Amino acid sequence: MRRLAVWMAAGALVVGTAGTAEAEPATGVAYPAGATSTRLTGWAFDTCTAPTVAQMAAWKSSPYRAVGIYIGGGNRSCAQPQLTASWVSAVTKQGWRLIPIYLGWQATCTHRTRALKMSSSPTTAATQARGSAADAVTKARALGLIGGSAIYGDMEHYDLGNASCRAAVLSYLSAWTKELHRHGYLSAVYAHQDSGARHLAEVYNSTAYARPDALWIARWDKNTGLFNWPTVPNAYWASGQRAKQYWGDHNETYGGVTLNIDSDRFDAPVASVGFAYSTKTALSARSGPSTSHPVVATYGAGATVRVACQTYGTKVGTSTVWNKLTSGAYVTDYYVNTPSNTTYSYPIPGCSLPYQTTTSLSRRSGPGTAYGVVGTLPTGSLAWITCQRAGSKVGTTSVWNRLTDGSYVTDYYVATASNTTYTAPNRRC
Repeated sequence: MRRLAVWMAAGALVVGTAGTAEAEPATGVAYPAGATSTRLTGWAFDTCTAPTVAQMAAWKSSPYRAVGIYIGGGNRSCAQPQLTASWVSAVTKQGWRLIPIYLGWQATCTHRTRALKMSSSPTTAATQARGSAADAVTKARALGLIGGSAIYGDMEHYDLGNASCRAAVLSYLSAWTKELHRHGYLSAVYAHQDSGARHLAEVYNSTAYARPDALWIARWDKNTGLFNWPTVPNAYWASGQRAKQYWGDHNETYGGVTLNIDSDRFDAPVASVGFAYSTKTALSARSGPSTSHPVVATYGAGATVRVACQTYGTKVGTSTVWNKLTSGAYVTDYYVNTPSNTTYSYPIPGCSLPYQTTTSLSRRSGPGTAYGVVGTLPTGSLAWITCQRAGSKVGTTSVWNRLTDGSYVTDYYVATASNTTYTAPNRRC
């Protein structure tokens, strides 16, 4: 991101070996109860200073559907007078997705001038990364970005051939990933195609490093393709895990508003938020998306609830849609003032929680090895889980994960918290 000049201040089922939830390279994510993840497929832009709410409204006429926001980091150079929780609430209600970017410590051999550089010691660099990740989570929460959001660590271009510098960067990004996972956030990295992206690809399957959940590369060739990158094999970060910044600093105008931007294409996780809506009547919140689940809270008529995502459950009135709240409880959508009381309401996402696969894994048409194979997830792919249910036993578990496309994978080869039983906060199918 060139504008960021920095300033000091079983059988056919699988191939491979099972991993544990905490082992590198696929580390588990400790999602909180109200978490959900949001997948952006389409066009995005990033600009150094977050635009005003009015500017974002004018740009709704553009082809872009998401904006990169610089939430913090010692190397962040642009002031962010707009970047508040109220701004996040306003622009996400307009329908925008947000891409949180954290410009933390840079490589010791960075091509940036006047940068705050990480230690050349991999051990110290890892400590610095944990501090950066914790700060990024604090900044994200202050803006209303909930658990399950992806936060992109910005690692600017650096000297490809410097071995000690490479070792420190990889240690830093591994620790960044594990600390974000510990806090319930997805780890993502923005990196130059010819340095950070290349080096992350080189250690993709290494047990010495935790693997980021998503990779956003910089390559300003105006080619918008998300695969066939020269330094990253197509089997790596293959399932809703890629983004590309394909066109650097330039001006575009929509709705009479001109902004200087970088252009991006995404199929990757971005931020999740709680959308505020009022209740139509007194309403019970339940532990799951059906009237048979226990009541865990109640809301009066006209109360505000914060909706993280939507899923299906028992029918109430005209709707089978249920809202998962940021508390982790569920309420029927029929009695909430969302745009529709019959189906999902954009921009609220469907509920899903992604976890990396620990080996190449078959997707099946049902929860068992007797069901037909409908596709595969390469090692390190994200299994975007909507719910879990019982099926045929694989390894030590009978748990199967239903994915957002309706297919199923055994939980034994997915980096959830357990390979013997269900993992909260994933709901039961």
